Amino acid sequence: MFPWNMFPFNKDMKNNLQNMKPEEINNYVQDLIGKVIPGSMRGMMNPNEMFNGFASAGTTQQQSATGTLNSSAFETHDFVYVRIAIKSEEWLKQLRIYHTSNQLIVDHIPQYEDKHTITLPAIVRKKGASANYKDGTLEVRIPKNIDMQFSQIDVTEIM
Repeated sequence: MFPWNMFPFNKDMKNNLQNMKPEEINNYVQDLIGKVIPGSMRGMMNPNEMFNGFASAGTTQQQSATGTLNSSAFETHDFVYVRIAIKSEEWLKQLRIYHTSNQLIVDHIPQYEDKHTITLPAIVRKKGASANYKDGTLEVRIPKNIDMQFSQIDVTEIM
């Protein structure tokens, strides 16, 4: 059963909204949306925040102190892109990249024994991936796999 008593709208909502200032309404809506939308989608609400994860051509990004790889993954209609900030061109000589249907594995950077796993935002194909290096950024492009096979699941009632 849906908990209707926890729903944010009630009888006094009309009076409360009429007495609120525009700034208060904006804060209320932002707070409500923040509770509903997951953190990974919040950049879509404000277009200025959407591109924070991408490196601009003139800047260099550094690896964080925790040892994680500085990367961003996003999808288009046909491809999944992963951009990785490369600190030194020497990394390209020792770098190894692999991928599964939902993960990109990057080996041997910055140290030879390091291994990084990046979760992809969509399922990808086995073949057709390519990688290009330009201006301190390695861009991996993998074609998306469009799986239209549906399996029906029967629901049984337990008494």
